[in-house]
Amino acid sequence: MAPPTSETLTAERILEVTEEVLRRHGPAKATVVDVARALGVSHGSVYRHFRTKAALREAVTKRWLDRTSQTLARIAGTTDETPPEALRQWFGALFAAKRHKAGDDPELFATYTVLLADTSSVVEEHVLDLVGQLADIVGRGVREGDFAAVDDDAAATARALFDATNRFHDPAYAREWEQPGIEAEFTAVVDLVLRGLRP
Repeated sequence: MAPPTSETLTAERILEVTEEVLRRHGPAKATVVDVARALGVSHGSVYRHFRTKAALREAVTKRWLDRTSQTLARIAGTTDETPPEALRQWFGALFAAKRHKAGDDPELFATYTVLLADTSSVVEEHVLDLVGQLADIVGRGVREGDFAAVDDDAAATARALFDATNRFHDPAYAREWEQPGIEAEFTAVVDLVLRGLRP
């Protein structure tokens, strides 16, 4: 396969290759030159799509986080399940996605843990998106009589739910996600959360 020219080079292709470069070299050693070399183009071609190394790192981090957000958005947006069941599925999918990323590709997960610390605005946007999805589920649950929101505020309730389940989605807890009994602990927390939301 011929290397891409600057005309055929896309931002998405650059991000795909950047993931591979980060996996191979880690965030401390990976450079834009490494990405360009892997693509078979000049580093100037990469900079035409991403003006700085920081912009490239932010974009690759956002791409990684967006994969999880998109899966969760489908669950939050469905009306096929009751709000309690949607909430249980949403938290289950979030925990599964985080465990999958940490367990199946530990090198890239470690890299992203470093990148997340460097790209706080991307992380903040991601968290706001997830809390917004939770607020949609909570709001529907309140309207349908399944949930009672704290102070009638679905957004504040959603944020409290997100914070209460932090152990099962914050990368700082990744080492605990493979411990025996973690699934039972997760289920117990979600059960408690759902009981607490009952009107």
